Amino acid sequence: MSTSVIDRPVSKARVRGLRSTETIPTSRLIGVELQKMFNTRSGFWLLTGGALLSVVATIITVFADPDLSYGSFAAAIGAPLSIVLPMAGILAVTSEWSQRTGLTTFTLVPHRGQVIGAKLAATLLVGVTSIAIAFSVGALGNVAGSALMGQDTVWDISVGNALTIFFADGLGMLMGFMLGVLIRNSPGAIVGYFVYALVLPAAFGALAAFQDWFERIQGWVDFQFASGQLYDGGLTATEWAHLAVSGLVWLVIPLAVGLRLVVRSEVK
Repeated sequence: MSTSVIDRPVSKARVRGLRSTETIPTSRLIGVELQKMFNTRSGFWLLTGGALLSVVATIITVFADPDLSYGSFAAAIGAPLSIVLPMAGILAVTSEWSQRTGLTTFTLVPHRGQVIGAKLAATLLVGVTSIAIAFSVGALGNVAGSALMGQDTVWDISVGNALTIFFADGLGMLMGFMLGVLIRNSPGAIVGYFVYALVLPAAFGALAAFQDWFERIQGWVDFQFASGQLYDGGLTATEWAHLAVSGLVWLVIPLAVGLRLVVRSEVK
């Protein structure tokens, strides 16, 4: 006897259940991106080197600066951080292309915007944590150094100025992240950052020194100059406007272009 199979209609709810896939939580993606930032040799030694340089800068300041203050420690520690944090932001993005893991990543998580958002969140978490640790190391160095040298402990950075310094360092890290998204190549993005951080400020500074018309508009077009005012604190309304306009030109618009390229470009 033959058995006949009767095709039964499948309900729409069952079809939706068969077609649906579990979405990977953003928190899990952020955790994965944090692991990526520390698992690679370049990322691990970059962040570890930044921490070690902060300690070395603190020790040097204790013995080299006759007028110890919290500001002197913050300036000494801020120098290596201004290089390390943007590099970490660059490598957080470009590692997918330089290590040829992008195809695997975007296959497992087809929504590229979600992946880039997780990378940005991980970058900001590392940046905020690194800056907080640097402030703590500077505070310990200020207390220990002044006690060692027999001087009064001087706290010459207000809470408001500390917040603007936090903001300035975060903008530097975002600049590195933007270059990573826009260029998607580690050497190219790193060179691009040093051009932005070293070459352009020197060129703009020389132009402002010899041309009065450019000196009047430098804050509107020189993002490095405008963001540098954050380290002094107490920005005026005009200086905040300088930061907003120059940041739109140098940070927001290039980041939007880079994100569009990441979403639309072919990953190999």
